[in-house]
Amino acid sequence: MVMETWYFLDSNYCSPAFNMAMDEMLLHWHSQGKIPPVIRFYGWEPAGLSVGYFQKVNGKIDLEGVKQHGIELVRRQTGGRAVLHDQELTYSIIVSEQHEKMPKSVKDAYFVLSKGLLEGFKELNVEAEFAIPEGKLQTTNSAVCFEEPSWYELIVEGKKAAGSAQTRKEGVILQHGSIPINVDKVKLFDLFIYPNDRVKQRARRAFGDKAVAINEVSDRTITYDDTKLAFKKGFERGLDIQLEPVELSDEQMHEVNRLAKDKYDSKEWNYYR
Repeated sequence: MVMETWYFLDSNYCSPAFNMAMDEMLLHWHSQGKIPPVIRFYGWEPAGLSVGYFQKVNGKIDLEGVKQHGIELVRRQTGGRAVLHDQELTYSIIVSEQHEKMPKSVKDAYFVLSKGLLEGFKELNVEAEFAIPEGKLQTTNSAVCFEEPSWYELIVEGKKAAGSAQTRKEGVILQHGSIPINVDKVKLFDLFIYPNDRVKQRARRAFGDKAVAINEVSDRTITYDDTKLAFKKGFERGLDIQLEPVELSDEQMHEVNRLAKDKYDSKEWNYYR
């Protein structure tokens, strides 16, 4: 049986606005039939704080803290809470809702696509498993994404090890997510507003029981390139696909850069809530 081939786009390190624009354009091109399904890997330079599509910035995000740490805020087109993108590998998956392997429900699609993440952790000899919350998810008022896992996100030793978000537009599924390699917990909690320092310190201490980075559970030091190689193999095995490296044309890159400037660099988009 011939294995299906998807594009593999390694964007390396890009600005927050460019990263979000690239994901949107890949979705658009796939919807138009110009490209096959795509898996994309990328990093962030400078570090970014992505807020969810519906998330409020005012009263939740400490904009002074964001500025002091040299972080750029950007709003995602997917929902969920804010994520600090710093020492991590970020992935995105773009595939048609009509693809034969894609379930109709968001939750079931998470399960299928996250098999690639599970296999990626296995490649790093990290024992991960799917989060399957008992009963209804217990949600908090926290603005921090990694405070708790959602259905079929990856957990290691009971702690969230990868966070993902999904949207469906133009008949296409976009799922992207964060795989922390290391986490600076001091920097992370400087980006959010708390009633006082005592509450902030308590949240920081509690975070260690809820989330984990790869290098906290690995028996060797894992680099960005190690992570990229492992999860590329993981997605191929988990989704039963073959990934074909691709480079975008100058015209396509121009479209991405234009969208980054006009939308994802604009205060109208990033601060409208």
